[in-house]
Order: sequence, then C-alpha cells, then structure tokens
Amino acid sequence: ELRAFFDVHDEMGSHPGGVHVEMTGEDVTECTGGVSSVTDESLKERYNTACDPRLNGSQALELAFLIAERMRLRTGLPSL
Repeated sequence: ELRAFFDVHDEMGSHPGGVHVEMTGEDVTECTGGVSSVTDESLKERYNTACDPRLNGSQALELAFLIAERMRLRTGLPSL
C-alpha cells in the first residue's frame, strides 16, 4: 500500500506530504506483512487492540527504512 502511495506521487509529479501509521513496541499481530511474517491466519494470535490495528516494532522499523529509501531515491541520493 505504501509503495503504491509513492508510485502514484511519482507518476503525478506530486510530493508525498506525509504518512500516518499506528504502532506499538508490543509484539502484536494486528497488521499483515513485513519481516515479522504476520499472515491472515496469524492475526488472531496477538490481536490486542479494540481500535485501529497497529504495526509491531519490527514492522514499524521496516516501514521507516522503506520510506527513507523511497525519499532518498526521489531526491537523487544514493541507496542505503
């Protein structure tokens, strides 16, 4: 989803102004994907929120590096 967000901005020549995510340092399984390999089947293992689903710590860190890499490429800086 985030890659598509950047791809659309790249295609339109517009600036991605910001991203908002919910995260926690707890080892939750509330969002699928990432290096933590949370799947649809494993969501129920540690789905603790009664509100918006949150990224766990490893997912949040992975997302931060993905955003940093995309921003570096957009500004012509070398890859990390």
